Amino acid sequence: MQNQAIGIFDSGIGGTSIWKEITALLPHENTIYLADSKYAPYGKRSREEIIKLSIKNTKKLLELDCKLIVVACNTATTNAIQILRSTFSIPFIGIEPAIKPAAINTQTKNIGVLATKGTLTSELFAKTSDLYTQNIKVTEIVGTGLVELIEEGKVYTPEMYNLLSSYMRPMIDANIDYLVLGCSHYPYLIPVLKKIVSDKVTIIDSGEAVARQTKTVLTSSNLLNTSSEKGNHLLYSNTDIKALKDIITTNNLNYQIDTLAF
Repeated sequence: MQNQAIGIFDSGIGGTSIWKEITALLPHENTIYLADSKYAPYGKRSREEIIKLSIKNTKKLLELDCKLIVVACNTATTNAIQILRSTFSIPFIGIEPAIKPAAINTQTKNIGVLATKGTLTSELFAKTSDLYTQNIKVTEIVGTGLVELIEEGKVYTPEMYNLLSSYMRPMIDANIDYLVLGCSHYPYLIPVLKKIVSDKVTIIDSGEAVARQTKTVLTSSNLLNTSSEKGNHLLYSNTDIKALKDIITTNNLNYQIDTLAF
């Protein structure tokens, strides 16, 4: 099983931000990535739909012989990962907004969270926030429309800049010093966000932490690939692959991008 691939899925191309961290930390691992762009974004769907889609993606990755699955989607993690873990015997790694480091390190006692509606209204997010944000003001903003623009390749456009500016205004007014990105698509917005918020605002995403946790679980489960060869990576979309091709801009990995029905 050590040579089998790590499976990763997200509601579109955003989870490639997590995939990049995993491949950087674990260069000898093989990976299979599912971009479920046909049903993106999950953040505006009901919990029942999110669970159904997460099970669908999991079954496909199991068909492809994966040894561990990374749910590279905040909305799918916060709404479905407990059910996935109780339904399937394979190890799962989830991703949720990195509220803890922001809450611990804030000096202004004001932090911002930019996420999807599906994440911000989830029970898991509420529990995490309640646990770490006592005596801290949290400004939560639903990033409506951001995932769609990223999927359309419109990150560096006036439309994106103006939309992000409108979402950041309440956070800037609240004097936040930490901005937590609660969607795996959002790390691709960091260059734009840095033009909008003060350089005193630290932007946090969960990518590195997810990669470290993946390594920890692989090691403890005796699933770590011991090969000295570079990993092979298959990335699939169930719609047009152009967006996926455009966002994977590395020449250092052995990867292939294709369409797949799932």
